[in-house]
Amino acid sequence: MHNGADAELEGVCPIVHYSLYIVQSFFVPLRPVYLIVAGDPVKSIMPKQKTNSAAKKRFKLTGTGKIKRKHAFHSHILTKKTTKQKRNLAHSSTVHVSNEPRIKALLGLS
Repeated sequence: MHNGADAELEGVCPIVHYSLYIVQSFFVPLRPVYLIVAGDPVKSIMPKQKTNSAAKKRFKLTGTGKIKRKHAFHSHILTKKTTKQKRNLAHSSTVHVSNEPRIKALLGLS
């Protein structure tokens, strides 16, 4: 289990040794992370899936499982838009069924 990089870290703080394995695991998504815990044998855990930060700010889940979104074109340059346009853009809408699997994957719901 030890390689050349581990030999250089002998006697170094265990936090550095711990972070080495975590950094390596992010480049290979399904490789287990090996934790070095003092007094315990080496444990392996699978890495957690991260929620996309941009998606969690833009989408909300409804009670029935649909995904709510806001309309575009309602943030600036509003003087040339009619009152009816602006009123209709103010209401939220749902994501189309064909895009739902992609959005749910970004939100970590798949």
